[in-house]
Amino acid sequence: MEYILEVSKYLLKGSYTTFTLYFITLLFSFPISLILAIIHFSTTIKVIKYLLDIYAWVFRGTPLILQLIFFYYGIPLMTNNNIVVSAFTSASITFILNYSAYLMEIIRSGIESIDKGQYEASYVLNLSYFQLMSRIILPQAIRRVLAPLSNEAITLVKDTSLVIVLGIGDLMLHAREILTRDFNLIPFIIASIIYLLFTSILVLIFKKLEKKYVLRG
Repeated sequence: MEYILEVSKYLLKGSYTTFTLYFITLLFSFPISLILAIIHFSTTIKVIKYLLDIYAWVFRGTPLILQLIFFYYGIPLMTNNNIVVSAFTSASITFILNYSAYLMEIIRSGIESIDKGQYEASYVLNLSYFQLMSRIILPQAIRRVLAPLSNEAITLVKDTSLVIVLGIGDLMLHAREILTRDFNLIPFIIASIIYLLFTSILVLIFKKLEKKYVLRG
């Protein structure tokens, strides 16, 4: 029991890094993806649409682990070490860019699913484009894509474990260190429980949101 408590305390220190990366990614990727989705939907400039499509294609079409390695090791090599950032900063930037690409496409599909008659009605009511999007279109679009958004939020919990390739002291790295030292699977069992608890909390939160905004809507 004493060993389990000792291991748990050490793993919780790694969990702090994992959860910090998680919340930083959500904090920045959601508003960025929201803005990019609106731009993609609204703009009539084809070059901008193409650039956003290429951005989504690259980040959705390549493995996240490869993106992590590229941003941390590749950019310094390409710039003769003129651009060097810490492993955590590099991981944060990579995760934000990756998840912004996924969320942008999800939100854009939600916006495009709204009936065109609502746009015409807003023009009749003399609403500005900002009022149209903020008061009418986006609330409905977010409700419609809440399920895929929740899936991405849960997937993000598991994806944070990939930062182990950069040597970041997250939950997985701490578990591996103890496994290597003690040749005992208990660290990974405890780490699994921590991940399960976190994802279970997220599932409950999104179920309540879906019940409140989707089923009643």
